[in-house]
Amino acid sequence: MEIPTEIRDAMVQHALEEDPNECCGILAGAGGIVLQHYRITNTQKSPYRYEMDGREVHLVERETEENGWEFLAFYHSHTHSPAYPSNTDIRLAANWPDPYYLIISLMDKADDKQPPPRWWKKLLGFLFTEKPTASDRQSPDIRLFTITDGTVTEEPVVIV
Repeated sequence: MEIPTEIRDAMVQHALEEDPNECCGILAGAGGIVLQHYRITNTQKSPYRYEMDGREVHLVERETEENGWEFLAFYHSHTHSPAYPSNTDIRLAANWPDPYYLIISLMDKADDKQPPPRWWKKLLGFLFTEKPTASDRQSPDIRLFTITDGTVTEEPVVIV
């Protein structure tokens, strides 16, 4: 998947603005190329959970359909955990079709040692890890995964 630098920067900025709470949003586009970034309100307003505002998601669905785009990725931030889906992420992912899944994490890369759970269901996922030091927070890890029948495969992410 290709993500323009300005959209990556907008997602990182979104995560930083919402910190210490998780942010969430949608990436839309065509042919594996992200063309639009949508911030969605996290109705949970929590550092450990997110829930996308259903009305906002509906508006994004309409706009993407009108433009001939598709949902390419759901994303959210992790403020206290590594760039791997949490148990809650896995549970929530079952409610969505099979787009990419992006997580922005505010943890230091060196702390990102947690292995992925073995019981993941099919999911494509992006994971961001934002580092805790102020000088590093603008350049998080961005990771994309497919998860099918408990098998986790990291996919390439290209920032253009």
